[in-house]
Amino acid sequence: MDKKTVSQSRTEQVQILTQGNLNGYKRLFGGKLMEWIDIVAAVTARRHCGMNVTTAAIDSLEFTDAAYANDTIVLVGTVTYVGRTSMEICVKTYIEALNGERKLINSAYVIMVALDENERPAEVPGLICETEEEKCQFRQGEERNAARKRRRQTDPCRDCRQ
Repeated sequence: MDKKTVSQSRTEQVQILTQGNLNGYKRLFGGKLMEWIDIVAAVTARRHCGMNVTTAAIDSLEFTDAAYANDTIVLVGTVTYVGRTSMEICVKTYIEALNGERKLINSAYVIMVALDENERPAEVPGLICETEEEKCQFRQGEERNAARKRRRQTDPCRDCRQ
């Protein structure tokens, strides 16, 4: 299985924020942004592994600023870490001004699992990190993955899920 570069699966989605996507405070509805993030993460993961995928977890989802009607919203997804069957996808959301300048309003890490034709977890290609930033993201992804495993092992509700 050939490894792939981060740039080979990079995904960008653009939306113009319309009235139907606003909450009662006339800002972007958080649930709508979560839907868009999940879609961008899925497309990014599918591009990396060449298979169907499913969302396993959202590790982090941070809202740092609001978006309003008629804002241009840009979501950018990149693979930051891969395991045996899972991929960590970072999705960053920006407001893009008419002059092209972007302001970060949200960051999320979504864990996607590749699925074979029987909908069972399948092995994914390795990741080639070409830049120092990509290498740093990968190292941080290893740390986040280890932290997720520790949380699962110490989850007090783990034994209750039967």
